[in-house]
Formats: sequence, C-alpha cells, structure tokens
Amino acid sequence: MRFLSFLLFLSLGLAIVACNSSKNATSSTTTPTMDAKVFGAKVKAKGAISYDQMLASMSDKKEMPAKIEGKVEGVCQVKGCWMNIVSDEPGQPKMMVKFKDYGFFVPKDLSGHKVVIEGVATRSVTSVDELRHYAEDAGKSAAEIAAITKPKEELKFLATGVLVLD
Repeated sequence: MRFLSFLLFLSLGLAIVACNSSKNATSSTTTPTMDAKVFGAKVKAKGAISYDQMLASMSDKKEMPAKIEGKVEGVCQVKGCWMNIVSDEPGQPKMMVKFKDYGFFVPKDLSGHKVVIEGVATRSVTSVDELRHYAEDAGKSAAEIAAITKPKEELKFLATGVLVLD
C-alpha cells in the first residue's frame, strides 16, 4: 500500500513539474489553437452521456470509463494542459480533466465551449499543494491561492481525446 501511495505521489509531482516546464517543448506539446476540433485520440460525439448523467453514475463508484459531453469552465492558462468541466445545473461539482501521458493540450481559450471527452473518470483527494498549483495556473490572485488550506475530494478525468462541439 505504501508503494502505491508513493507511486501516486510521484505521479502527481511529475504532473505538476511537467505542467510548469516549458523547456524541450515539441510540436506535439505546443499549445493548440481553436482551428482544430479534435485533440488527442479521435473522439466521436455518438454515444456520449451528459456530465450530469456521469455524476449520477459515479455516485457509488471510484472509477468509470466514459465518454462525456460537457461545458468547459476553465483551462490551464500556462499551456492548456488541463481543463474543468461543469454541469449546466447549479451546485454540481466541477471535474478536473487532464490528458493521458501529457500527450496533448487544448486551446487556452476553450472556456465556454461544449466538448466530448473520452477516458476514465475517478474520485480522488487533491493535496493543498496541487490545488494551489492549479489555482496559480488558472490565474487566481495570491489571496485566493493562500485561502486554499485543505485537501479536497474531487472528480478527475484522464482523457485520451477531446472533441470540440461548438
């Protein structure tokens, strides 16, 4: 169990470092523009469930493979290396979406667009350091970042591909 915890901690640390790193960027890891409609593996809209349907299905699960249609609420403003999906219903939690193997990014101006994502949804606890890192990437103020003092159980999604619908 300690070994698994160590691997999870190491993976999260590497993800944080990789998100901040701009050295050795290749053409496959440069920030894309909205000219493209698919990022990562090819995704089709057919068979996608709504974000709200996924939330209902995840109520008793820790992990679930899924194809989800949802609205982008925020994107990493450093590189486009993560985004948040939100419900159309007020009061529902948002979901952090990262991209498999750090293999692709999305446009930094994707907020407000509808997308279909394919991959695996999970529930996990996010550390204070990681929450602060994401807040910094999102352009939050120093006061907002300092106000983050507790870890948070969150929905996360590891996407293999993203299709922009609008």
